[in-house]
Amino acid sequence: MSEATTEAGEATAEQGAPRRGERADAARNRRAILRATEELLAECGAEHVSLDRVAAAAGVGKGTVFRRFGSRTGLFQALLADRAARLREAIDEEAAPLGTDGAPCERLLAFLDALADIAEHHLSLIAAHERACGEDKFDDPTYRGWHAHVSALVRELRPGLDAEFVAHMLLAAFDGELVRRLTADGDWTRFRQSVRDLADLLVGQGK
Repeated sequence: MSEATTEAGEATAEQGAPRRGERADAARNRRAILRATEELLAECGAEHVSLDRVAAAAGVGKGTVFRRFGSRTGLFQALLADRAARLREAIDEEAAPLGTDGAPCERLLAFLDALADIAEHHLSLIAAHERACGEDKFDDPTYRGWHAHVSALVRELRPGLDAEFVAHMLLAAFDGELVRRLTADGDWTRFRQSVRDLADLLVGQGK
């Protein structure tokens, strides 16, 4: 198993994550809470998402939400981790282009494309998550996993570069408010290509 796979797998969100041996009712409540959070984000915006409103929309008690997620930040972290779970699974598998059978350059571009897909379909969540986490967003489990994966791929491609710095720069392209501004006209194809061009500029093997 590669360094990228190992580190990305280790940096998973624990708070609110599915638990081994979880009771059926607890799993059902978790799904309902995350679904309610996402719907409120889309309908009302992050400023109107509270534990009380999420609990009411999910049909559970506020204590259930608090015990499982702790805060709005915990809710947003768990929801983003839930949406990123399939991407993490693909990274851990062998199948190219995301998996370990792919060349490092191929894997990097495929990963950036996958992040663009997440941004396109869950932009409100990404922006809300960043605002809730504030300066701690770089310690968020999902971000740490993404950063570890990109760093490892950059290190393979260009050993002489500061891989951690370059990884932060590439991930900065997915800042929620920046992405909202750049895609205001709905041109996601341009955004995806621009991110690929940035990878080419920083790493030198983006194409």
